[in-house]
Amino acid sequence: MQNRIRSAMRIALLPLLISAVFPAGAARAQSGSAGGSIGNDEKSLSGSREKPREVESSRPARRARPESDEPRRTPRASASGGGSAGNFDGTWVAVAAGSPCGSSTERFVISGGRLSGELSSGSVSPNGATRTAGSVQGLSWTSTGRFSGRSGSGSFVRSDGCTGRWTASKQ
Repeated sequence: MQNRIRSAMRIALLPLLISAVFPAGAARAQSGSAGGSIGNDEKSLSGSREKPREVESSRPARRARPESDEPRRTPRASASGGGSAGNFDGTWVAVAAGSPCGSSTERFVISGGRLSGELSSGSVSPNGATRTAGSVQGLSWTSTGRFSGRSGSGSFVRSDGCTGRWTASKQ
């Protein structure tokens, strides 16, 4: 029973204690002290107020790049076209004609910039420039030229003094 009385007295004395700690004016709501807008610290009703705080960055907004300024990708050439690495890949046939040695035909394959033929081997750069060499029965040769699209041409020199031109076509 005494515990109940003590509890009741504590509850009754609680408002007195709060009013002693906090002055009466601070505990009352004042006109204009509630509400307002986000970012508005001044809530007085006097009619004068400071400029609200800016929420946005002071830096200018990033503008979208006009379509004409956008970087453009060049379309890839197909495997049968010319211009980029690897587009010469495939089977080819070359015909070489020289003086005083006559003519000959050779089949070869280009794959990943490497040229491998029945009698020759070499390289092909992404822009189509080629350099090859070969030999058979003590006779050797070198050739240079260029591939473009589905054809190619160039020149050769053999170790026996024969010189000539070659043309190639993709099969």
